[in-house]
Amino acid sequence: MRGTKSARWVASAIVVALAATAACTSDNGDDGNGGKPGKGGTVDPDGIVRLANSEPQATLHPANSQDTAGGQVIKGLFSSLVDYDDKSELVMVNAESVESDDATTWTVKLKKGWKFHDGSDVTAQSYIDAWNWSANIENDQKNSFWFADIKGYDDVHPEKGKPKTDKMAGLKVVDDHTFTIELNNRVSYYPYKLAYNAFSPLPSAFFDDPKAYGTKPVGNGPYQFVSWDRKKKIVVKRFDDYAGPDKAKNGGVEYVNYQTLEAEYDAVKSGNADILTTVPPRDLPKYHDDKGVTAVDAPMAGIMSLQLNFQAKGWEDVDPKILQGISQAINREQISKTVLRGSRVPASSLVGPNVKGYVEGVAGDYTKYDPAAAKKLIADGGGVPNNEIFIQYNADGGHKEWVEAVCNSIRQAIDVECKGDSKPDFQTDLDVREAGDVKTFYRGGWVLDYPINVNFLKELFHSKASANYGKFNNKKVDDLFKAGDQAASLEETVKAYQDAEKAMFEEGTLPAIPLFYYQTNAAHGAKVRGVEFDLANFAIVQNVEVLK
Repeated sequence: MRGTKSARWVASAIVVALAATAACTSDNGDDGNGGKPGKGGTVDPDGIVRLANSEPQATLHPANSQDTAGGQVIKGLFSSLVDYDDKSELVMVNAESVESDDATTWTVKLKKGWKFHDGSDVTAQSYIDAWNWSANIENDQKNSFWFADIKGYDDVHPEKGKPKTDKMAGLKVVDDHTFTIELNNRVSYYPYKLAYNAFSPLPSAFFDDPKAYGTKPVGNGPYQFVSWDRKKKIVVKRFDDYAGPDKAKNGGVEYVNYQTLEAEYDAVKSGNADILTTVPPRDLPKYHDDKGVTAVDAPMAGIMSLQLNFQAKGWEDVDPKILQGISQAINREQISKTVLRGSRVPASSLVGPNVKGYVEGVAGDYTKYDPAAAKKLIADGGGVPNNEIFIQYNADGGHKEWVEAVCNSIRQAIDVECKGDSKPDFQTDLDVREAGDVKTFYRGGWVLDYPINVNFLKELFHSKASANYGKFNNKKVDDLFKAGDQAASLEETVKAYQDAEKAMFEEGTLPAIPLFYYQTNAAHGAKVRGVEFDLANFAIVQNVEVLK
């Protein structure tokens, strides 16, 4: 969620910048051309990249995707107004500029010459029509909350009843390549939010049949949709008329669906796939040495956590001491070193690293392993409901090993029964979350949509946030977020959200238990080179070269 992401929920046990994050690679074995994998050979400019992926949860509509599987595809089909580089600074993409004198009314100027894949022009109206449709409550888009800053959002997305209109008052076309965005209040970081996929433009033909468009999208990105064979693969081809700065260096991409991370790794190793974004726990000890595999390690901006379902029976008004007690019963250091082989770093914040506003250690004792303190907190909080907890996870994401380790740690530390609740795939996992049927906790995996701490707090834990599946609802926290949004500058907003996060830990108003920070531990095969990943662990597929 970046983009993803939706906001981006991560399917694997591990949101696109135009510049890749710094990465370390290690080559193992011969590529058949006398060189190392990914380095030797002649480039085929029309070669097809085979990327191991999972089945997207929903459609490929930019405002209706909240998972990394869909997000990886959407990043190639659509280009946003802006993006960010590996230093978390804004980069203009389809926008020539995004400017404001008061952080309330923003003027967007578009670059000229951009086309949709159907040949129609990308104009200011393309953005305004897309945003109005995506925000409208009657269209039931998962990411509609992202438009809530815009004046008139409540008129198209009321809390109850039907919308008063189908247009937000804050959006106005100036000319074909200029439009303005008037917000309800000042939001100093607003241009950063525009990097998210939900703010993509849509061609006029979309409105003839929006439902069909979700499975056959027409975008403005470096790749053009070809086909989607459900639960098997999605195929895209290079869009030769793409006007953006990141033109594809290959002929297209096949996003091939595999049932497990282990199957993905085996496919890359055997030459049946080219790239996998996450090495499974089984192969972490050997992926730097396996013949035919090139390891890719890079920093990420993401966090793994246990998210509580506050709708679960017995947990509706749980004492915050219970959450802290469970947290302090988890030996993160040991699990990181043994089960996860150092591929994850113990977390001490709700915010992922490598973004503006990240503060290491803000959790204090909350994330420190201390069985004695954990037992006292549990007792003081009245005990764990039914003396039992569940951790829901998707079986296709390489989570079983660490979930079992976390449960073992909890059982040994506080004598509370802990069980993994496996769902067959990430699509099913998300469906259960959305239905409010998670028994206790679900495995949360969040990566940036834009590189500011706001994205890890407001987009997850605001009472109305679309990704707040656990229905955490705390007015004081909402008010702290609102104050941060209305700060006078980006720096002051970042500081206000740091203060909000600190207050959440100090006052025990915690919606989640931080576990580990993600790192990119990926791999590719011998037939490709130039494989890089952004801070959201998305493969930057347009930069990949295929070898003959």
